Amino acid sequence: MLIPPFNIVLVEPEIPQNTGSIARLCGATDSVLHLVHPLGFSTEDRYLKRAGLDYWPFVTIRHWDSFDAYLAAQDEAQLYLLSTKTRRPYHSVRFQPGDHLIFGRETKGLPEEILALYQDRCYTIPMSNPNIRSLNLAMAAGIVLYEALRQRDGSAV
Repeated sequence: MLIPPFNIVLVEPEIPQNTGSIARLCGATDSVLHLVHPLGFSTEDRYLKRAGLDYWPFVTIRHWDSFDAYLAAQDEAQLYLLSTKTRRPYHSVRFQPGDHLIFGRETKGLPEEILALYQDRCYTIPMSNPNIRSLNLAMAAGIVLYEALRQRDGSAV
């Protein structure tokens, strides 16, 4: 039986290097990368390509014209929104294959109206230093994705 892949969703990402690094992460883990437009860069950007190295042929990427278009095609029960604006830790989730891990822009995160609609599905990466507001987007995606993989596959990941 084929296990559905995990999904990383970037809503209006702004920095091509982060998206390229996340694309490489998705390729390495057989996860699907969803890019919700508008993007803050061209998909032909050299920094995007460089961050993904020569792994682009091994990455499944889906483009969406808007967050509404993306949502219309998804099962809400599989959506997990990551934000600095909540206190519920990501490691409290019981991830399942096929889940979608949703991240916002590097500078602003997910829009408040989206967080309000899905407040029961919002999670954060706890940080012990109150002077640090957030982690780099690619690092945050890797942390949460590998927790989902650990839950699915056990300590083998």
